Amino acid sequence: MRAHSAAGAIRQAISAGEFTPGEKLIETEMSERFGISRNTLRESFAMLIADGVLTRIPFRGVFISAPTADDVRDLYLARGAIEPGAVRWGAHHDIARLEAIVAEAEQALGEGRLSDAATANQRFHRELVAGAGSRLLDETMDRVLAQMRLAFLRVLAQQPDFHAAYVPVNRRVLDLLRQGEREEAARVLQASLAGTSERLEELFAATAPDTADLWHR
Repeated sequence: MRAHSAAGAIRQAISAGEFTPGEKLIETEMSERFGISRNTLRESFAMLIADGVLTRIPFRGVFISAPTADDVRDLYLARGAIEPGAVRWGAHHDIARLEAIVAEAEQALGEGRLSDAATANQRFHRELVAGAGSRLLDETMDRVLAQMRLAFLRVLAQQPDFHAAYVPVNRRVLDLLRQGEREEAARVLQASLAGTSERLEELFAATAPDTADLWHR
């Protein structure tokens, strides 16, 4: 596995919630887990540090990043540009796949499996961008969602049902896409992203972590 592929695998693991903000990554463990050499691992670490997903602290090591309120604001500016555009102009939306993801989220929410509903929510947004048919946008969205997962981990501890409000929004966006109402679907999505950004910033302000303690984990 090359460094680029290894970075992608680590990024996906972060997006899946397999690591937590502030967690230190041990080279020997990571090399074994992903089946790569330590040199390849270090190259992939450098890529992920450049993406903002990892943080290197001199003489301490490499840690999973802990996004700030400013990071969240920036991430949502990016999402607000990427996702509605993919909805408006994407020519490759897989409606059946989107339906399966939304149905999965609805079932998880109905059964009280909030973590599964949150994961399905992220998959829905990833699939919307995949509809644009651009590998570059796919990779960009993977980076964004990896950082978003870290941001969500911070607020979910205080508000486990944070994603519950967005499952009906996803259903609405999907229904509009199915009907060919791309512009309205993009408008609904844009408004939802803007509202989520404001909500997250408020929650971050109310749950500011002790940064010094965070990096001592």
